[in-house]
Amino acid sequence: MSRKPELKGRAARLARLFPAGPRQAARTPFVLLVVLLLGGGLIGLLVLNSALSEGSFRMGDLQRDTKNLTDEEQALQRDIDSYSAPDALRRRAGELGMVPGGDPAFLDPDGTVKGVPSPAAGQSAQGAADVVRPPEAMTLSQTIASPAASPPTAPPGGTPAPSASPAPTAALPTTPGR
Repeated sequence: MSRKPELKGRAARLARLFPAGPRQAARTPFVLLVVLLLGGGLIGLLVLNSALSEGSFRMGDLQRDTKNLTDEEQALQRDIDSYSAPDALRRRAGELGMVPGGDPAFLDPDGTVKGVPSPAAGQSAQGAADVVRPPEAMTLSQTIASPAASPPTAPPGGTPAPSASPAPTAALPTTPGR
């Protein structure tokens, strides 16, 4: 009869940590664990690859849109530059009947005037009548030209005639929830 020698001290404590008999671990749970880990890893890689591909296509679309918008912005900037060129501004001002201004005068905060103003050159009295004026300027020039003009009379209905003052502005519609 073979008998195991009794262990004492530290060796006895270590011997209790190991299994006592020649038991064999079951292989089925281990194999299932390995198969599940490998399957989960493959599915994770497939999902990751699909997400990266989708992101790549979206990035390509956004880059194409950015290029188109940049081209449009540059075309609009060229238009703005051509309209704001000095020659184009001078031509457009001439089409509107504007002439180069004369010497300006400056008003100091204390009320003194510096400089001697001069009228705009290049416009005769005949040419001034041909210029189309905004409605506010026309009512002021008519009032100045005929100071003895009679005040507006009330029509038979009793409401006074509308004055030459600008029309009141309409209220903007409001949207609920704002």
